[in-house]
Amino acid sequence: MKIKKILPLFMFLITFSFYAQNDKNLDEKRDKVKAYKVSFLTTELELTSTEAEKFWPIYNAFDDKQFELRHEKMKAYMSRLNDDNINSISEKEAATLLAQIESTDKELYLLREKYMSNLKKILSAKKILKLKKSEDDFNRKLLKQYRDKAGK
Repeated sequence: MKIKKILPLFMFLITFSFYAQNDKNLDEKRDKVKAYKVSFLTTELELTSTEAEKFWPIYNAFDDKQFELRHEKMKAYMSRLNDDNINSISEKEAATLLAQIESTDKELYLLREKYMSNLKKILSAKKILKLKKSEDDFNRKLLKQYRDKAGK
């Protein structure tokens, strides 16, 4: 399976695994990962000071909103989809839940579209591609660290 197909699943699973932990622990882990990501992206992107000044507020706002959508809404969906519930919900309830999931997916898409539009105002297309590649590299690196820790 291609890494591009695995990464979104991995990020979803990481987000989902955070739900089982208390909020303080979640915030600490998220802050650590975020700091590591900022450091990684700063090194990889080689932004000018002007670009960095405009880029980071846009990037952080996008990242926070994306996390909020995934964390809050998916938490609600997943709590309703445990093995016992999924077999006992009605078709109407399943359709409603599916519509809510689709709505969240749409919100995420529109958020990403707005984010890209904002990025195009401050970064070249080449740097935006470099950002995308760097984010993918970061996710692979994070996945590797996670696997290495789990294997020990």
